Amino acid sequence: MENAQTQIAGAGNVKATPFWRRKAQEMFLKFLPPSVTLNGNQPHDIVIHDEQTYARVLLQGSLGLGDSYVDGWWDCEALDQFFSRVLSPDLIRKLRYSPPTFLYSLKHRFLNLQKKADAFKIAEHHYNLGNDLYRAMLGPTMVYTCAYWKNATTLDAAQEAKLDLVCRKVQLKPGMTLLDIGCGWGGLAKHAAQKYGAKVVGVTVSKEQVEFARESCAGLSVDVRLQDYREVRGEFDRVVSVGCLEHVGPKNHRTYMETAHRCLKRGGLFLMHTIGQAEDFPPDPWTVKNIFPAGALPVPRHFVTAAEGLFDFLDLHEFGSDYDPTLMAWFKNFDESWPALRGQYDERFYRMWKYYLLFCVGFFRTGIFKLYQVVFGKEVRGYLSVR
Repeated sequence: MENAQTQIAGAGNVKATPFWRRKAQEMFLKFLPPSVTLNGNQPHDIVIHDEQTYARVLLQGSLGLGDSYVDGWWDCEALDQFFSRVLSPDLIRKLRYSPPTFLYSLKHRFLNLQKKADAFKIAEHHYNLGNDLYRAMLGPTMVYTCAYWKNATTLDAAQEAKLDLVCRKVQLKPGMTLLDIGCGWGGLAKHAAQKYGAKVVGVTVSKEQVEFARESCAGLSVDVRLQDYREVRGEFDRVVSVGCLEHVGPKNHRTYMETAHRCLKRGGLFLMHTIGQAEDFPPDPWTVKNIFPAGALPVPRHFVTAAEGLFDFLDLHEFGSDYDPTLMAWFKNFDESWPALRGQYDERFYRMWKYYLLFCVGFFRTGIFKLYQVVFGKEVRGYLSVR
């Protein structure tokens, strides 16, 4: 802290700053760990361009920090390193009472923000931004969930390993029917049909994803539908849902589990892959506003409780540390592709997307966010999981 204050004194005439702004600056400093210097010269230090940043962050918490970055009020050479130093459970507990966080927490607690009537809003806000963007960022697999880096050294190989891990965990065999809830751009559906001979039905609320997946899976036994998970009918040998629960919301966890249960045949397996949290923190207001409207990350007890009386709980696999290299690879792809994307998106979008990806790196690098793969069974005995 003393080092940070010394840097401020050397950076300009602090006494000339209005009293309220100086006090805001002093309070802002209390949120920074000793390893981060204000206006310092290390990659993880932040450089303030507009001193209104201090008050904005104090009044709005995470929302003010993110929006002020997008507005160009401050910069940092290595945002991932900054967030991996700054983020901690203790800081998040302090920020939960900032007005935006507190307000959204109340809405999140008492209202169903992910009801069926609003199911397609997340697609319009996020997933329909343009397949060119996602193709550039995600690479040829077009998989927008955590890769599995156990024996992989490249993003593509790690994503293929994750897709195969899912298929092996549900013991997929030729001729089996598979329901993919939240199928994205069809990467898992394509893998299951090509490599395992499965007959796949995938559902998503994004028209851009449907268009891409249908083209990508042409000629395979894959049926991709523009459909909310609550509308799915039929019975399947296996059910998977990769990266969907984050959009379901706590008010709908039971409905989500009931849908999977209704669609799964007796003796079948259901794999759910989701980002989660180590502690039940309120949703981050900046991420909700700018990236994932009505997003909500579960803690394990949420989905375990929601599955009670429906499924046997067979396996839990946590590999959130694999999201760090996944996100860094996505950012590298996005950053290198930006000259080609610039005509479709403006500079504010670049700063927002950079902040989003590297902000998330900090959460996974510190262990605040987790990645859970859970296997449930419907009257299944003797299950042996794989890694």
